[in-house]
Amino acid sequence: MNTPGLPTPLMVLGTSSGAGKSLMSAALCRLLRRRGETPVPFKGQNMSNNAWVDESGGEMAYSQALQAWAAGLKPQCSMNPVLLKPQGDSTSEVIHLGKSVGKASAETYYEQWFRPGWSVIRQGIKELQSSYAHGRLVLEGAGSPVEVNLQHRDLTNLRLAKFLRARCLLVTDIERGGVFAQIIGTLALLKPVERRLIRGLLINRFRGRRELFDEGRRWLEAETGIPVIGVMPWLEELFPPEDSLDLLQRSGTKAGAEIEIAVLKLPSISNFSDLDPLETEPTVQLRWIEPGDFLGQPAAVVIPGSKQTMNDLSYLHRSGLGLQVQTFAKGGGHVFGICGGMQMLGCSLVDPLALEGSTSPNATNHQAGLNLLPIHTVFKQDKSLRQRQVISQWPDTAKLIGFELHHGISEPINDGDRLMQAIADDTSMGWVGKNANLGNVAGTYLHGIFDNGPWRRLWLNTLRQSRQLPPLPIDHPHHGEQKEQLLDRLADAFEQHVDIGPLLEDS
Repeated sequence: MNTPGLPTPLMVLGTSSGAGKSLMSAALCRLLRRRGETPVPFKGQNMSNNAWVDESGGEMAYSQALQAWAAGLKPQCSMNPVLLKPQGDSTSEVIHLGKSVGKASAETYYEQWFRPGWSVIRQGIKELQSSYAHGRLVLEGAGSPVEVNLQHRDLTNLRLAKFLRARCLLVTDIERGGVFAQIIGTLALLKPVERRLIRGLLINRFRGRRELFDEGRRWLEAETGIPVIGVMPWLEELFPPEDSLDLLQRSGTKAGAEIEIAVLKLPSISNFSDLDPLETEPTVQLRWIEPGDFLGQPAAVVIPGSKQTMNDLSYLHRSGLGLQVQTFAKGGGHVFGICGGMQMLGCSLVDPLALEGSTSPNATNHQAGLNLLPIHTVFKQDKSLRQRQVISQWPDTAKLIGFELHHGISEPINDGDRLMQAIADDTSMGWVGKNANLGNVAGTYLHGIFDNGPWRRLWLNTLRQSRQLPPLPIDHPHHGEQKEQLLDRLADAFEQHVDIGPLLEDS
């Protein structure tokens, strides 16, 4: 199905997971936008705990939000109608058009959720085509399109490509090695009607002079009959990671770094894009802490969000990392928790409905927190899902823009020995402990808090003051401006090294 009068959809497929589909889709969106088109990103089904909340309060994958920004559009959950959020034990929370509709196991997912998933995928397409009358869908596939044991129940690769008669680009990552086998093997497993949809091949993450691949390009074109439309170079840029595994690849040392911030890489870490703005600070070095790592004496410890707060809290207790954080805070260290990270900093957490990885409904499911903030958290059935704009009260006054995405409701505990201050004019957004013996332990429910340039600098300056470093200027733009510049540089490289003509030609 391709609606008459609308531009033919384009689709980015990959020879494997991690081939670079998400970023190449974003680059394609930005390039089409430059050419005067209205590109509309779409990924039928994504699996990620790195989420965004749109203006309607709907959940979607962050990668589709990034592609929307590349296209010059506001993210909306119909761009990612099926989102699976892994929560351990081979189960995932199922999000349809922004709303949670249940949980699914890997064994029964396609039996129970295939038909509803395909229905909401078609609905998402219909909504986008209605909203953008002359828009061109830019589709992103998932994993490999030729997993033979899964093809009959694939929701978001070839089924969608055939349904929309999309012109497809096949991307492979040369950094992994074996690109010839990956391309030839992928094409060999396609049916003739599917193979005809592949209009171009793209070699991604090439190091060195592109001329060195000329022989390989000629061989591929002769062997497949499909043009190699580009060889994308390895880009020394810090692009938003889609998978938490990518975080540990960010281990380079900054020459100008003056302070180190330790970030706990929780087993069920979520919304790790919250940390991207800190990565971009030239004076900040992030160090991701894994099991067995020694915390040391960083300028601050950040505990990010979690999809399974109770289980990750148990992990902190078992691994000894929790004790290290407690000792660090009691020695005057700065600790900051985001969403689930803030909940872990509290005195106690209760999950009566077994929503956050607890074992059974109706059990007590009570767990002691790190006891660094006098708050108590109870997990409720309904999520808080909304974009927010508030004014900070700590460390100073600044505008804060972000979103809420959480089950838990946290309340301060009356504790005469420990004082607390709300970090924003909406007191439910988080708190900072002000006990002289505890240092500054703070937390917030506001995802994207570090995106706010002035507030981020205010917070960093509290760390710098503790290290007797001069303050940074606080007149700093929102991280969205840096993302725009990053997307422009990505599109510049894409435009230089990729010829999208074969994707646009009728044939």
